[in-house]
Amino acid sequence: MATDKKIKAKEDAAKDLQELFEDGLKDIYWAEKALSKALPKMEKNATSAALKDAIKSHLEETKTHITRLEEAFKSIGQKAEAEKCDAMEGLLEEGEGIMEETEPGVVRDAGIIAAAQKVEHYEIATYGTLAAFAKVLGHKDALKLLLETLEEERACDEKLTGIADTNLNSKAK
Repeated sequence: MATDKKIKAKEDAAKDLQELFEDGLKDIYWAEKALSKALPKMEKNATSAALKDAIKSHLEETKTHITRLEEAFKSIGQKAEAEKCDAMEGLLEEGEGIMEETEPGVVRDAGIIAAAQKVEHYEIATYGTLAAFAKVLGHKDALKLLLETLEEERACDEKLTGIADTNLNSKAK
């Protein structure tokens, strides 16, 4: 794509921050649902007990995130609706590729952690942005729900870093 070309907005493009906020909710709702289907495969392919436990725990959190998003939609008077998230689809495909390209064991575990942290960073960025939008738009209930999830995503990222740092990456070397 040429960088000097102006991009024409689609007919249904967001016209204000409220619409952009709703589009973002639809996007992360799809992303969380897709992640809930991908996490069991990651857990099955991990060998580290700590990593398996972290993935299993995050699957339960992800189910809660889906419920919270449904509550956020309801709090702004909208029906929960998922819209395909190209970013999450790409990240999950990359994670699958890493598993295909690594032998089971510590190297695959290191790859799973790398892929999972990319997902976490995407989610952290998304929830942070949506929380900022909710604050500006005065959606106090949605803001509270989004911030709660944001903190859990940050904690998951830190947990994955801890697992990687506890000799897993060194063993994979």
